[in-house]
Amino acid sequence: MLRDLTYYGNPVLRKKCQQIEEITDEIRRLGQDLMETVLAMDGAGLSAPQVGELHRIFVIRYANGQDSEGWPIICPPCVFINPILSNPSIEMITHGEGCMSIPGIYEKVTRPRTIEVEYMDLEGKMHKEVATDWRARAIMHENDHLNGVLNIDRIHPNRKKKIEGALREIKKQYN
Repeated sequence: MLRDLTYYGNPVLRKKCQQIEEITDEIRRLGQDLMETVLAMDGAGLSAPQVGELHRIFVIRYANGQDSEGWPIICPPCVFINPILSNPSIEMITHGEGCMSIPGIYEKVTRPRTIEVEYMDLEGKMHKEVATDWRARAIMHENDHLNGVLNIDRIHPNRKKKIEGALREIKKQYN
């Protein structure tokens, strides 16, 4: 089922999500809904708070690496439940980042090039991987949502000041 998005200004986006203790039918449905919604909106990823739910679950659509022009490799949505991120690389990459909950805003964010992530899938199976490039960026972006952090919290304060008017408009239009 397609879910309505929550937008900048909605307090749900600033709350820390709860650990998922058991993969229930409700959680499976939420995972499926996130996958359907991210595909329908042609997004890179989508987290539970972006659809008004406070569970530690998100989906992303980027594979490791990048194409010959440096752009992301799109893959089927992958569900991450209770992700634990560790061992960020020393090498950092700055790139533009958008967010479906903050439409029209695309700002440069600096993040580690690689990250390790442990997570559970919808069947309750544990996975551990080293994510790189766009996949790593998407994982870190969506994981931030689970902790009440938005990509605009990671941009330079001078840039944030310049987009304050646009952020006020988003708040007014969508909430």
